[in-house]
Amino acid sequence: MKVLVVNCGSSSLKYQVLDMVNENLLAKGLVERIGIEGSVITHEKIGIDKVVNEIPMETHKDAIENVIKAVTDKDHGVVESMDEIGAVGHRVVHAGERYSESVLITDKVMQVLNECVELAPLHNPPNLIGIEACKQLMPKTPMVAVFDTAFHQTMPAESYIYALPYEYYKKYGIRRYGFHGTSHKYVAERAAYMMNVNLDDLKIITCHLGNGASVSAIKRGVCIDTSMGFTPLEGLVMGTRSGDIDPAIVTYIRQKEGLAQGVANEILNKKSGVLGISGVSSDFRDLEKAAEEGNERALLAIKVFAHKVRFYIGAYIAEMNGVDAVVFTAGVGENDIAMRDIICNDLGNLGIKLDLVKNKVRGKEMEISRDDSKVKIFLIPTNEELMIARDTYKIVNK
Repeated sequence: MKVLVVNCGSSSLKYQVLDMVNENLLAKGLVERIGIEGSVITHEKIGIDKVVNEIPMETHKDAIENVIKAVTDKDHGVVESMDEIGAVGHRVVHAGERYSESVLITDKVMQVLNECVELAPLHNPPNLIGIEACKQLMPKTPMVAVFDTAFHQTMPAESYIYALPYEYYKKYGIRRYGFHGTSHKYVAERAAYMMNVNLDDLKIITCHLGNGASVSAIKRGVCIDTSMGFTPLEGLVMGTRSGDIDPAIVTYIRQKEGLAQGVANEILNKKSGVLGISGVSSDFRDLEKAAEEGNERALLAIKVFAHKVRFYIGAYIAEMNGVDAVVFTAGVGENDIAMRDIICNDLGNLGIKLDLVKNKVRGKEMEISRDDSKVKIFLIPTNEELMIARDTYKIVNK
């Protein structure tokens, strides 16, 4: 069976086509600037050069239509017709407490996902628009929703309940949900495979470090805690997000700055993080370059980020009463040699020892711990699309 994986953003759409008989990636692509002047689709049939076309695309339906044209193209496509696509897997960010695993999309599921929009107003609407567009263009093709939050639904109540009046949880669902679940699950499974140990016998800390970042504690194959919370704003310092702060800061800044409703939220999500500290960039490559040139705030931003990652690693070692492996993944985790070094530098007494020679690698799946390290350290490129395709294939085959 061939599976189309769709990941819709507000003005972008990522896609892949995989042959699930052998899990081979056949094609992948990116549609950018949907509804904006200069819409473009970049398509790549694996083994052939990328094709870039600038095409007006006003809606996500237009984008899906162009994805279909690309994957069925005589020269650059991978199927003769969409009848060869057995299912479509959709990334959906938030399912609240309603779903703890991926589900076949039905009218009832769509109703539930629409009810969850208020929990993820920036993420769920484009996800749902993508589903609706695919349903219109491929009405007979089964579709599956794969949720960022699902993997974290195994957390015990003491990990996800906030110390607020309990009625807010019951009335509004205010609790820690966690995100990046598909990525955390994938790299934990890969780490267990590389160690040749059953995942159910391991304690693993997974560090998904990108512009958005989170750390998860995975004990005996299930997530027991994660750094992101009710929204993706909580937890680590990120590219533009503040991460953990004293909640009183919000009202204090609003009073001091005379901010209108919603402005503080904009600051915390889009103007804070390493961008806010450094005043330089949210891109860690820019920060490292600036730090090397003597920019003290850029160096401070790097140190603050690393400090917070170490903080969560230490906390989760305590929570799990030990750890067998630490995994680095996502853009920063996979490619930033210096950041992995800084994070691991002061963890030797916890049995975490980085091999500085092995660490000089980017984007390659490998162990990077010293031979005498009690805790294995892995660099594992994430593959959320493969996880989405696997769940889609499994559910449709039922």
